Amino acid sequence: MSTKVTISEVGPRDGLQSLAQVMPLSAKKAWIAAEAAAGVGEIEVGSFVPKKLLPQMADTAQLVAFAKTLPNLEVAVLVPNLRGAERAIEAGADKISIPFSMSETHSLNNVRKNHARMLEEIRAIADLVNQQPTKSRPYFEVGLSTAFGCTMEGPISADAVTRLAEKTIAAGAMELCLSDTTGYANPAQVRNLSKQVKNAVGANKLNSLHLHNTRGLGLANVVAGLEAGITTFDASLCGLGGCPFAPGASGNIVTEDLAFMLNAMGLDCGIDLDALLKVRTILANALPDEPLYGFTADAGVPLGYLSSSQSAAAS
Repeated sequence: MSTKVTISEVGPRDGLQSLAQVMPLSAKKAWIAAEAAAGVGEIEVGSFVPKKLLPQMADTAQLVAFAKTLPNLEVAVLVPNLRGAERAIEAGADKISIPFSMSETHSLNNVRKNHARMLEEIRAIADLVNQQPTKSRPYFEVGLSTAFGCTMEGPISADAVTRLAEKTIAAGAMELCLSDTTGYANPAQVRNLSKQVKNAVGANKLNSLHLHNTRGLGLANVVAGLEAGITTFDASLCGLGGCPFAPGASGNIVTEDLAFMLNAMGLDCGIDLDALLKVRTILANALPDEPLYGFTADAGVPLGYLSSSQSAAAS
């Protein structure tokens, strides 16, 4: 198990995309800046989708430009297609990710493409990325969504996911992320599928998990991922978010709870938990009608708690 773990904050994208209310641009900037200052090293600031579909994401290019001014921050965005990738590259994103649903039914509902057409889209984006100058070339990740099950199709076989993972790498993806879009995963499934896909595509081609806490298994699934060699985990501040095109897919892992658990386990995620908890105020003020989640914020840290960085300093 690696002692260095990355938390990728996806709240400004996945947390906001399913809300009816649009968070003001100034509040989004304050949120991103405060999390970066707290030590979060990667933030997915938005997605390049048509405004008519997700008006909450209309200011993504502005957020990329702002986030690029913050030191030591990997600026990530989600794209649905080649056009979105073109816009992301034009904006200067450091990392672009496209969702490739392992459920063909979900894929058709989410991006209007079957598996064959999605692989063509991935290949086209990979070609576009490779055409960029080396110094400004974004990192291209493909998120294998509904990898653990789908609200429309039910279970997705591990072998089917593995075959599509191999095809995705062959199409030019630099890296994969297994995504529990619908909150179906359990720890044994996370551990086994992560190992199976790593064995198929190469251990360095699968380092990330996107997990939901829909049925209370989010953090348990993180531990299973750690045991399988995963080193990056998506999470959303205050637990905001879900997929608007997968009914019932609520409940991102709470960033604060994940940071607390990793620190308590002696793993280094580089985050100042006290500073991170204070960022919640920005969301509470900007989204007064939205429920905010988080056990650590409610209960506080236990007496004698030290983050991994504090433990290292004390020793």
